[in-house]
Amino acid sequence: MQKFILGVFMVFGAFQINAQVQTPQPSPSATIVQTVGLTEVSIEYSRPSLRGRAIFGALVPYDEIWRTGANENTVISFSDAVIIGGQTLPKGSYSLYSQPGKDSWVVYFYTTTDNWGNPENWDTSKVAAQLKVTPVSFPFKIETFTLSLDNLNNTGAVLGILWENTYVGIPFEVPTEEKAMASIEDTFNGPTATDYFAAAVYYFENGKDLKTAEQWMDKAVAEQEQPAYWMLYQQSLIQQANGNTKKAIATAKQAMKAAEAAGNPDYVRLNQNSIQKWEASR
Repeated sequence: MQKFILGVFMVFGAFQINAQVQTPQPSPSATIVQTVGLTEVSIEYSRPSLRGRAIFGALVPYDEIWRTGANENTVISFSDAVIIGGQTLPKGSYSLYSQPGKDSWVVYFYTTTDNWGNPENWDTSKVAAQLKVTPVSFPFKIETFTLSLDNLNNTGAVLGILWENTYVGIPFEVPTEEKAMASIEDTFNGPTATDYFAAAVYYFENGKDLKTAEQWMDKAVAEQEQPAYWMLYQQSLIQQANGNTKKAIATAKQAMKAAEAAGNPDYVRLNQNSIQKWEASR
């Protein structure tokens, strides 16, 4: 009997040691990783929900520093120096703090990232950048606190803060121009067809010297025994942009034929549309 009781206690004790209760976190963690131009941007944060509560001006008081999230610091990282509110923010990781107001917010990028919530003592020397922004009201409610990276383009994006019926957008710029030009210059010490193609498309899409873009694209195509349909399609667009409509139509027809052979109906339609439009304009 004693052995039986001892065995029961041993089993119960093992259960107590190994048991791990799993329950949902009230403010689950989230991670965003986004390439903006040529710059990697990542955000790690926690996401509280309304749960029937009033937020701004109540749970989050106006005109006081807020952790901009829940639990540990919301941390945003940039792989390159960026421009925010006309200020240069060096590459690295920052805590995202804000000071919500009824008519305007102040957003802070803070160099210390290991606080739980607000720093015990706010140190203005650790504010790497700050800017004032105007909140926008929604006609509906966002239940769960959300950060976003919106309006992506080659030169920047907008960091969005959304919760309750409020949206705050923080635009920032990335150094795509400098990085792309440096890459082009470095690579052209011994460029390949792929390098010429990438450089030509970049020049075309960003309104740079189209004559140079066409020369590079011609070199890219010339180095291919059988140029790919997507390469020929881009070549036709650059030729047309330079006013070489006849040449662009001939290239588009070649691209369409290659796309048909490759079984890509999307590029077949793209070239058909180009040919139809360009022939009508002649």
